[in-house]
Amino acid sequence: MSHPLYQTLNEQLGYLTWPLLICAFITLMITLERFALILFELPKRDIWLAKLRQDAATATPEQCQTLLTHLSTGNSMLAKGSYLLLTYREQNRHMREEIINLWLIKQKGKLQSGLKVLQVMGLITPLLGLLGTVLGLIEMFNQLGVSQGPVTPSQLASGLGLAMNTTAAGLIIAVPAITLAHLFSLWADQRCSNIAHSLNQLNLWLEGCDQAMNIGQDSGSKQQKVALKNVNESNRNSTESLAL
Repeated sequence: MSHPLYQTLNEQLGYLTWPLLICAFITLMITLERFALILFELPKRDIWLAKLRQDAATATPEQCQTLLTHLSTGNSMLAKGSYLLLTYREQNRHMREEIINLWLIKQKGKLQSGLKVLQVMGLITPLLGLLGTVLGLIEMFNQLGVSQGPVTPSQLASGLGLAMNTTAAGLIIAVPAITLAHLFSLWADQRCSNIAHSLNQLNLWLEGCDQAMNIGQDSGSKQQKVALKNVNESNRNSTESLAL
């Protein structure tokens, strides 16, 4: 390659130019893909859930069918999970919970996809920088070894420059990679928790629990107490029916 930028990088990084460029490219691609996923999973894509929390007190067959039709075109993970849950609404609650748990495990894997590679990039690049430091020092000592006269700054410049540049390049890649890997992992865990919470609410809503969609919401403690009371009554009625 004869591109001026590549020539400059090759002069500064030496043999480690390509390894560091590859690590930087992989880190950039994973970061862009994760940011795209975050934008795709923004809460504004699930405004149907907020509307359901405001309008629906009990689940009727007509409401379920309308919601199922609406969710069939949704692309967010919450919309797909809700569609799956409504598809199996005729099953008992325990069976629906098992289906959703299996689905959530798969979605968590998707949300955390690539983060291990990002962490590996954060570990490898400092080691490549350290390797560049060692190679730079070796080059410097080789130049000093073949020199017959006094040591000059020019003899030290190329070796020390390679040593410092590769170390700096490795850290420039490693710090964002490790930081973003942890931040993306935290976001993935939080997103999975929110999806699980919403699907549990929807599951209770399918059981006919009034105000189930408001459990855990910041809409006032009174509504939450009413919702929890209804859940307890629903469980008590189920127990009495089994006893009979």
